[in-house]
Amino acid sequence: MKISIIGTGYVGLITGVCFADLGHDVECVDVVKEKVDSINQGNAPIHEENLDELLGKHVGKGLNATTDLKAAVLDSDITFVCVGTPDKGGMIDLEYVESASSEIGRALEIKDSFHVAVVKSTVSPRTTDSVVIPILEEFSKKSAGGDFGVCVNPEFLREGKAVWDFMNPDRIIIGEYDKRSGDILNNLYSEFNCPVIRTDLRTAEMIKYASNAFLATKISFINEIANICEKMGVDVRDVAGGIGLDKRINKHFLNAGIGFGGSCFPKDMSALISEAIKENYNPGLLKAVQDINEKQKIKPVEIMGGIIDLKELKNKKIGVLGLAFKGGTDDVRESPAVSTTKELIRLGAKVRVYDPAAMENAKLILGNRVEYCKSTGEALKDAEVCVIATEWSEFGDIYDDITENMEKPVVIDGRRILDPEKAKSKGIKYFGVGYPVS
Repeated sequence: MKISIIGTGYVGLITGVCFADLGHDVECVDVVKEKVDSINQGNAPIHEENLDELLGKHVGKGLNATTDLKAAVLDSDITFVCVGTPDKGGMIDLEYVESASSEIGRALEIKDSFHVAVVKSTVSPRTTDSVVIPILEEFSKKSAGGDFGVCVNPEFLREGKAVWDFMNPDRIIIGEYDKRSGDILNNLYSEFNCPVIRTDLRTAEMIKYASNAFLATKISFINEIANICEKMGVDVRDVAGGIGLDKRINKHFLNAGIGFGGSCFPKDMSALISEAIKENYNPGLLKAVQDINEKQKIKPVEIMGGIIDLKELKNKKIGVLGLAFKGGTDDVRESPAVSTTKELIRLGAKVRVYDPAAMENAKLILGNRVEYCKSTGEALKDAEVCVIATEWSEFGDIYDDITENMEKPVVIDGRRILDPEKAKSKGIKYFGVGYPVS
């Protein structure tokens, strides 16, 4: 099938590359020429596991990028809208969705064959039927469900594991405006061996929001339990292991730490809360999840306050390891690691930072207020405290870096990535989220 993808961010580029790997002809569209050129040269503009390999394999051989949206729509059977929906005062900004919809509509006006427009961007319930379809119909001068098709097909991709998740989905959700469109999209996914749920547009949109809200709730729940465990002399990891064996709970998203971040959970939680309030409903649980998470983002500073007087933090050297919101990505949007770093800066600390992939993106936020280092050892040189803020796998075996570079090693493990007993055996004073204070 011939597919066009509007937007080459995480969702758009992953979707395009993976469909190309499945044998489809894919044209990726973006308004930023530099991104288009980079993709056509086989260079991924984002950091994702296995993405560079797949892009290099298919670019120019079934996968291309362009700035010409109209031509891409005219030369394809189905178009996925994968543009960003950034936060705008607690609501989602639909500027890019509206722009893409109008351009797709203009192309459909002069297209004779049936074409399916698929909203893959995360949008709040009612967006597709109340915003996208009216724009498509206005600019195409045609009718949805008859002259062209419309579907909603939410993504469930983890940054850092997005290629794997696309190729190995738990389920595929097809929200269809009309059966013909749903059949076409269902056929596109026929190679996947997972449940396919076909529903209406609003339900598909809500499934995405509800999924993210539940996962965010699970994270804030275990972080709340972790904070209680610290007070009671209990290790939250043992608690999480015990409750995770319950099939009704399972072990996923029970890793206590310094909270969630990224481009999805924070934005989607805010949007769902705003939508609920518009409907005169007070979403108390969702608000609590959000509140717990915001406090958790600076948990390392709270722990530090039990070690040293924060009033005396001025000019003390602190090494922060990790800036991305999670390991395996260069994304620093809403990153708890960045929040912790900002708080340390506010308190006057001299902060050295290191991240394997997110340094350049972090510079756009932190500027020259921190010292950027090229290695773990450099970040920890003569530091009084080491803060592990992102769960990069390479940070799991940095005991020697800690002891060789810190005179009196103190570690605040915000992601519980080190072995506390091994750390202690090497003379490291260890503090972790949800770990009993010794």
